[in-house]
Amino acid sequence: MRVVVLGSGTSMGVPVLGCTCDVCTSSDPKDKRSRVAAIVDGGDGGRILVDTPPELRLQLLAADVAAVDAVLFTHDHADHVHGIDDLRVISQRNGELSLYGPSDVLDRLVRRFDYIFDPAVVAPEGTYKPKLRPSPLTAGEPVKIAGIDVLPIALSHGVMTVYGYRFGSFAYLTDVKTVTDDAIAALAGVRVLVINALFERSHPTHLSIPEAIDVARAIGAEQTFLTHLTHRYSHEDLSKRLPDGIEPAYDGLTLTV
Repeated sequence: MRVVVLGSGTSMGVPVLGCTCDVCTSSDPKDKRSRVAAIVDGGDGGRILVDTPPELRLQLLAADVAAVDAVLFTHDHADHVHGIDDLRVISQRNGELSLYGPSDVLDRLVRRFDYIFDPAVVAPEGTYKPKLRPSPLTAGEPVKIAGIDVLPIALSHGVMTVYGYRFGSFAYLTDVKTVTDDAIAALAGVRVLVINALFERSHPTHLSIPEAIDVARAIGAEQTFLTHLTHRYSHEDLSKRLPDGIEPAYDGLTLTV
């Protein structure tokens, strides 16, 4: 399995608009963090996109990905969904795409982007709209999507529930605040983990860096990569302060699991 971290930044991205801090003005390409997304490639032709952030077109171009077979959504905050229209050219070229995620998330996407999903909205002649089909998932019920085994896991993002996803020995958890004992049990045996980590201090809707480290240790992952990173820490600085086996993710990071 091949995993590409398309984006590794917070909802504001890095650089942050108008900020002149050392990280936002850094020349290190690993300090340029677009909004979070990932590609999971099963290796036998099946390829899943996780989330559709605003920079999706640029992320897919950078990763040399022209097509995906399905899309998973973790939740429907703007930084995770507002690139959905970039699926237009993919679905036009390769056929209707299934969108998977929590049922309430998909319901809100259908309402928010009604021009996509309402059959009464017909694209003018010479134009087209994305061809997308919502397919709700249930937490804890494993499914096979594009030939890849997927386990949706319900997690807390403050007052809302998000889905993390396990793909065999790899797991992708973002915008998570609390990982329950049941979720830890469901993640047992994961070797490679990507998980969000915001600040050193506590945050009401996201794991802090110390909390993310504790979760990774509880899961027992051999390798952990922190995502959803802010401009408070450069890639180099964060790399130095993290324990063995835990590293900051960066845009374009490619993992073989």
